[in-house]
Amino acid sequence: MACNCSAPEPKSPAPGFRKALWIALWVNLAMFLVEGIASIQSGSVSLMADAIDFFGDSANYILSLSVLTMGMLWRGRAAMIKGLTMATFGLVVWGRAIWTAQSGITPEALTMGAVGLLALTANVTVAVMLFRFRSGDSDMRSVWLCSRNDAISNVAVMAAAIGVFGTNSAWPDLIVAGIMGSLAVTAGISVVRHARQDIAEARAASVQASPASSSVSSR
Repeated sequence: MACNCSAPEPKSPAPGFRKALWIALWVNLAMFLVEGIASIQSGSVSLMADAIDFFGDSANYILSLSVLTMGMLWRGRAAMIKGLTMATFGLVVWGRAIWTAQSGITPEALTMGAVGLLALTANVTVAVMLFRFRSGDSDMRSVWLCSRNDAISNVAVMAAAIGVFGTNSAWPDLIVAGIMGSLAVTAGISVVRHARQDIAEARAASVQASPASSSVSSR
């Protein structure tokens, strides 16, 4: 007996979305490793934030692939999880920036700039690939927002590297990390709102379909 836990006629994922997700997944996993190592070597909070973001995006892409063929209700729930994850990530970055500000560590600007440029190239490629899916359901929108935020964050990391080099201070890195955290929080809230709308619509469609199913069964 099938479980009626989603809308009876769910929207199909846009053509090419699955392939785009797989490409985005592998790009993000690779950059997580690169930026993770670089953040440790350079002491940069913004690089560390971006590395964690790459890891979070990879997990989100896996989640999207898992529910891609499911009903809108399950895809909305997946988007809800991703939105909450994005917002939590932003709060963690804020906390790390505050801790680093108190410790007085100055990051290495050259590593920040070089790795930031590499990450920017990767994220712009993924963002361009996912651009046409930005107006889809909440799950597709969450994927697009992840890629958009990553590209913006990489530009900010490079700007922070220039600021650190020019001032010999950690403050440019900390300011950028704070901005990245804010982007994650606001994007997470946006995805959660969209996901709640999708879930509500899916449940309403399921309720409307139930009387029709009962009527057919009684004949």
